[in-house]
Amino acid sequence: MADTSENSSSSSSQGLAAGSGSNRVDAKTRKKSDSILFAWFAGSLASCGAVTFTNPFEVVKTRLQLQGELARATPNMVKPYHNVGQAFWVIGRNEGLRGLQKGLGPGYMYQIMLNGTRLGFYEPVKNVLYKVFTGQTSNGQKPVIPLNVAAGGLCGMAGAALGSPFFLVKTRMQSASDFAAVGFQHHYKSSIDGLRRIWKEGGVRGLYRGMDAAMMRAGAGSSVQLATYDHFKSFFSRRLAHRGLDGDSMATHFLASMVTGFFVCLVMNPFDVVSTRMYNQKAGAGGHGGALYRNPLQCFYKTVSTEGFFSLYKGFMAHYLRLGPHTILMFVFMEQIKALGKRHF
Repeated sequence: MADTSENSSSSSSQGLAAGSGSNRVDAKTRKKSDSILFAWFAGSLASCGAVTFTNPFEVVKTRLQLQGELARATPNMVKPYHNVGQAFWVIGRNEGLRGLQKGLGPGYMYQIMLNGTRLGFYEPVKNVLYKVFTGQTSNGQKPVIPLNVAAGGLCGMAGAALGSPFFLVKTRMQSASDFAAVGFQHHYKSSIDGLRRIWKEGGVRGLYRGMDAAMMRAGAGSSVQLATYDHFKSFFSRRLAHRGLDGDSMATHFLASMVTGFFVCLVMNPFDVVSTRMYNQKAGAGGHGGALYRNPLQCFYKTVSTEGFFSLYKGFMAHYLRLGPHTILMFVFMEQIKALGKRHF
């Protein structure tokens, strides 16, 4: 965001000097509401608020993506989960609200690491790229989509790397079920228990197993999400200006987020399936590597060759029902938090 400077006039040269000095100070001193720290705080708080409502669909998505792992479809294949609605009902009926909110604790920590980083550093990284390639910051000029995509991807990958241990525990807790188990079952008592057991089993390498897949996932999703949100926020504010909507309107944020969620899900779902499977697999012998997949590329290959191309879109509807509302809630919450920051700081 551009800093604002007071424009003042004075009949005396002393007044002009004082005014210009004040402007120089204002130009150098950013508002707290425009700082990286505040952006990180706003992104963290907004994403934690959003995931509180959307976590049940993350549980459903995880189980749908693990169902039938590396198994060829046959008419007699038993599938405990048939679709989003039925899976939601089965989990809720047999495991209750706690079952639908499994993994919420590490989910909060992952959101802070991922979205605090990518939303907090997106604007600074974007400005650096704009300065390098265009000679000026992104403020006040037409958006350059490739640079927006690059900034989003870089911030997303950094956030995913920081939050990888929490995503690992979250995925394993969400897949665990005593009623309708899919994938390998880890059965952690809590987030702390999960982190402790993973550390004991594989050390640092164990905690960061699957990080490469998560970085691919977050990089793909963030590059599309942040750049697309910027584009559609600007698009709707221009096209609907005659209805009184602008870039700070909640309706504009809602529309931009709704469209963004679909495109993100379309690009991200194959990486999400691979990431879920890389994280949930049993550890290899001696705690090194995975028992099913050595790396994301092998996971892609084995999944497609065994289950077909569209297996990469398993859980797509659950993914959108999680990602669409999550994107909407996160950006709406974040914009409102930033607006509060502008007014009070």
